[in-house]
Amino acid sequence: MKQNYICKIPTLEEMNTKWDYEINQNSEHQSNWIIWKEQFLENAMKGHIIPYYGVLNGEIICEATAMINPSKVQNKEGLVDEKTAYLAAFRTRKEYQGKGYFSVLFQYMLNDLKSRGYTKVTLGVEPTETKNKQIYEHYGFDKWIKTAQEKYPDGTLIDVEYYEKTL
Repeated sequence: MKQNYICKIPTLEEMNTKWDYEINQNSEHQSNWIIWKEQFLENAMKGHIIPYYGVLNGEIICEATAMINPSKVQNKEGLVDEKTAYLAAFRTRKEYQGKGYFSVLFQYMLNDLKSRGYTKVTLGVEPTETKNKQIYEHYGFDKWIKTAQEKYPDGTLIDVEYYEKTL
C-alpha cells in the first residue's frame, strides 16, 4: 500500500470534484448521475449520509457512502435504522482496482461507523453482479435480508438483493 494514500470524510469541494468525474465517465446515463450528484450533496450537507473517500497522492481513487437516514433509502425496512447503516456507492477507479485500496477504505468506514454506535451494516447488489456478490460475501455480508426492486431517476427498475453484516 502506498504511503501517500489516506482515507477520509471528504470536503464539499472534493465531493463536487468526484461527482463531476463520475458524470463525465457515465455519459450514457448522464441524467441519472446529475440527479444523483444533487441528491448526494444535499444529503451530505444535511447529515443524512456519511461519504468516505480514498485519496492517493491528492487524487480521489475510491469511495463508499453510508446512508444513515431511513427516508433516503429505497426499500428501507430492515436496511437502515439508528443502529444500522446502509452502505452504497462502492466505486474504485479502474486503474486502482484489485490493489487493496478499497479494502483499506472499507475498513476505515466500518471503524468510523462502529465508533458512531452502529452495530450492523447492510448493502444491496444486483443478482447478476456475481463478482461483487463474491466480494461482499468475502467482506462478511453473508446474511440475506430480502430481494426488491429499486428505481433510478429515469424510471429504470433494477432487481436488488440485500445483505447484512454485524460490526
